[in-house]
Amino acid sequence: MIGKIAVEEHFVSEATMAYLPPLGVTDAVQAHIDGGLVDVERHRLPEMDRNGIAMQLVSLTANGVQMEPDVARAVDLAKRANDELAERFLAKHPRRFACMATVALQDPAAAADELERAVKTLGFCGGLANGFSNLGDRNTGEYYDLPKFLPFWERVADLGTPFYLHPRAPLDSQQVIYEGHKELLGPAWAFGVETATHVLRLITSGLFDRFPNLQMVIGHLGEGLVPMMARAQRRFEYASFGKTLKKPLSQYLKDHFHISTSGNFHTPTLINVIAEMGADRVLFAVDYPYERSDEAAQWFDSCDIAEEDRRKIGRDNAVKLFSLAASA
Repeated sequence: MIGKIAVEEHFVSEATMAYLPPLGVTDAVQAHIDGGLVDVERHRLPEMDRNGIAMQLVSLTANGVQMEPDVARAVDLAKRANDELAERFLAKHPRRFACMATVALQDPAAAADELERAVKTLGFCGGLANGFSNLGDRNTGEYYDLPKFLPFWERVADLGTPFYLHPRAPLDSQQVIYEGHKELLGPAWAFGVETATHVLRLITSGLFDRFPNLQMVIGHLGEGLVPMMARAQRRFEYASFGKTLKKPLSQYLKDHFHISTSGNFHTPTLINVIAEMGADRVLFAVDYPYERSDEAAQWFDSCDIAEEDRRKIGRDNAVKLFSLAASA
């Protein structure tokens, strides 16, 4: 398919290189990733051209500003990263890149202001956080269902822009179950569990009852959430511990979340997500440069789904959700 739009693609700003997590990959793979995170013209654009990708939605890679425990420094890092993203990608190649703002949720009010600046002044199409935010030290984290974040979510809803919740590894104090199994502490498993739980916290907090137009995106074909929602709902009905919601848990997922294919190029899982969520809620993504664009494109272009769905997922849904120019 020509003209695909990939919605979870990454870069690293000069000031956030120190926050890159260890990946445990070979030196050759690490060199490819490191080069891809800082490159625009040499490798990124040619790789897009070879694989029918018309546009990338670019965001700051994990762990990013979420890992900085000092509030003032996190706020400054976010602004600098967004300015760098706008200058390196959007200003030079406005037809090939759209951008999602990084926000320092260590300060919810500053995060709301920075998101608004990025959208209204820099021309960004949404925001993104790399999981929970450290606050005060590296072993204290805050999740975004807490009441202190309501003004931030109100601003997101008022702006009408989607917000992407990207994974990060759990706090060090929460990693006991991964002791002796570093292979699971990251994209293989922990990223998904961490992010899926964060999503459920947002849902069960009543956030989407308060802000019914709020739209979010999660990657990796749903972080494992989609096939578990029926069981989660059944047990929530038995033991909600006093929490009441207006809709079933799965309905919040269907009404407020969009799911990308980033880094999960598996047709049976995609078909399940389409069946549960509907093709209108699915978006194509690569997860560049952590994943290969050719593998993502070859899989997506040939996977056994309806051509109408392929067009929606590959392009049309992103144009609609992120208010992109139809000519992108």
